[in-house]
Amino acid sequence: MLATLVPKPFDRAGWVYEEKYDGDRILAYKEGAHVVLLSRNGKDNTQRFAAIAEAIQRLPQVTLLLDGEVVAFDPQHVSRFQLLQRGKTKPAYAIFDCLFADGEDLRHEPLSARRSALERIIPSQGILSLSHRLASDGLEAYKIAKRKGYEGLVAKDLSSPYVEQRSTFWQKVKVHQEDEFIIVGYTAPEGSRNYFGALLLGAYEHGKLRYVGKVGTGFDEQSLAELYEQFQPLVIADLALEERPRARGVTYLRPRLVAQISYQELTRDRKLRQPVYLGLRNDKRAEEVTFPQAITIRDLGADL
Repeated sequence: MLATLVPKPFDRAGWVYEEKYDGDRILAYKEGAHVVLLSRNGKDNTQRFAAIAEAIQRLPQVTLLLDGEVVAFDPQHVSRFQLLQRGKTKPAYAIFDCLFADGEDLRHEPLSARRSALERIIPSQGILSLSHRLASDGLEAYKIAKRKGYEGLVAKDLSSPYVEQRSTFWQKVKVHQEDEFIIVGYTAPEGSRNYFGALLLGAYEHGKLRYVGKVGTGFDEQSLAELYEQFQPLVIADLALEERPRARGVTYLRPRLVAQISYQELTRDRKLRQPVYLGLRNDKRAEEVTFPQAITIRDLGADL
């Protein structure tokens, strides 16, 4: 179930407001002692997050299907996608939904009942945790998310079933602008930098691949080397883009790799302003990456 992006926070009777996590969306399947962790695009992440799989294996329920986000927290307990990608911070599993429990299909039950089931199943602390609910008032919840530096919040209708598609039963509001983009090429390195200078980024719009700008910050020497190695099998002579990048020394790539990028806003000519590379997304296919909906601080209201 995916949330629909909306431009402004709101308060609505019968809704709850949860922290929006900055990690990898993971479905956790448990049948007896067998546990599998799958990403949105069906990749098996069980070995990658072995400690989480072991914690789920220890739960007493014979069968479970949980939905949540694998995250890595900074010292202020804010989830950071970069920390998860670097793999040096112990990951945790923030669980926000329960689809099956001990053979019972809960998808048609209201969210309030599914949350109650989770509260009975998941320990109050440790590597497994319940998703963090903010204030009961949606506008106050947004202010908390903004003050704490969260990526945003997700508002959820307590009466809603679990539907396996994007839905307005769940609505997300961003605090920080962050999206996935396709790596369509790179520029030659300059100065003391090795491997490449900047990544060229794109996204699909109406079935065509649109160039959205380049990002040259957010890398260290290790990530530069690892990315460059992954690029080499994807190098092509040219690529069909709606707009050509104005850069020298461009190498084009087959549109296969997806990067997580933070940025301040989209400019008037629809390019990323002040982008920063956060990491690769192995849970997203390039075909899923569409041109983002632009939200600026002006959309959110001066009182927030």
